[in-house]
Amino acid sequence: MFKETVRNLLDNALNERKDLFLIDFEILSDNTIRVVLDGDNGVLVEDCIFVSRAIEHNLDREEQDFSLEVTSAGATSLLVLPRQYKKHVGRNLEVRTLDGDEVIGELTKVDNQSVLLKWKTREPKPVGKGKVTVTKEANIAFDNIKEAKVKIKF
Repeated sequence: MFKETVRNLLDNALNERKDLFLIDFEILSDNTIRVVLDGDNGVLVEDCIFVSRAIEHNLDREEQDFSLEVTSAGATSLLVLPRQYKKHVGRNLEVRTLDGDEVIGELTKVDNQSVLLKWKTREPKPVGKGKVTVTKEANIAFDNIKEAKVKIKF
């Protein structure tokens, strides 16, 4: 009952803010409510406050004791929803496929089914000695992605 009430409040807040979407939601045994958000344009502290208030101000602490954590998906968090990829076009991703392959490259395109990564590599010349720089690309279907994250450069 409590979880259902919280979920309805959360859904109402997200319906009001279509640019935000849910990554994770759980209620622990000690009634700690954890909400992890992402957004099409990122997530600001104000966005977390908005969702937090939408939940907290509609629950009665006299009726149910709880704590509430509303956070954003961090820079090192795994990408779990296709919707998350769009805002990362132009960034480098590290993708592990279900086949066990690992691809690191620039995310250049996202559609409803897949992502397109491009990268440069050095390969032996087809004729003669030495190496030449070539551009490679991989189109990876979402249902073949085991794990993906943004590769942070320092």
